[in-house]
Amino acid sequence: MRIERWLMENTHSLSGKTVAITGSTGGLGREICRYLLSMDADLLLLDRNAERSQAWRSALLREYPRARVTCLQVELSDWASVKEALTKLQALPIDVFLHNAGAYSIPRRICDTGYDNVFQINFLSPYYMIRTLLPVLRERGGHVVAVGSIAHRYSATDPADVDFSTRRRASHVYGNAKRYLMLALIGLFEGEERATLSVTHPGISFTNITAHYPKLLFALIKHPMKWIFMKPKVACLSVIKGIFSPCRGYEWIGPGILDVWGKPKKKPLRSVNAEERKRIYETAERICRELEETT
Repeated sequence: MRIERWLMENTHSLSGKTVAITGSTGGLGREICRYLLSMDADLLLLDRNAERSQAWRSALLREYPRARVTCLQVELSDWASVKEALTKLQALPIDVFLHNAGAYSIPRRICDTGYDNVFQINFLSPYYMIRTLLPVLRERGGHVVAVGSIAHRYSATDPADVDFSTRRRASHVYGNAKRYLMLALIGLFEGEERATLSVTHPGISFTNITAHYPKLLFALIKHPMKWIFMKPKVACLSVIKGIFSPCRGYEWIGPGILDVWGKPKKKPLRSVNAEERKRIYETAERICRELEETT
């Protein structure tokens, strides 16, 4: 794949536009930042580790000395941190909100919201942030890009166990959160006329999120994985396409070959029926209203 040619055909300058991105310091996030700066975007890095974020900012400025990059700390598993960050974000001129941060196989705990931390990091906090920032985005004709996952297909949601806090299989817990993120956002933007949404997924790429296997097993498979999976620089092109190509209705953007490899392609999202889609959005809105009343 000729990346330079693809970029010329599918992107344009983002000069004068501010892109807020979560998870900027990870594998995909780092490559996304480089692409955005090559398009002259202003970057707002939203990360939980302030020291690491500042170090990444410094590294980016060495590569792009004229770039405008700022940092804002937010810990998605901490509701107070999310709300504090939102207070600052609402006063900023954000044109694109790009949610890339994610957590897969991490130590499980219940957050101060009462929800599982994997559910909160991958769905609840980013959904609440986007929902809250929607008026700001409307004023600027803004756009949201959400990084979903093919893991959303691994299990249907369960009204009796919304956050899968009783489940132990990491792929199902993660997939459930991504299912909520993708479908709740589609519901939120249904009928929206002044702001747009793209749901994207990178396929399978060799990043930190794939390094969740036991150490011995990972040592054996990591080199073959590097050859089989797309490199982050290629995988994140689906996310980049999402910035320039809003989805309509139940669509998403990802690799064209079996949703795993190849050039980014927009496809219908057929893995959830109408009843579940409606329930996911209603559940997301109910949770947000309850948290607004109690926190």
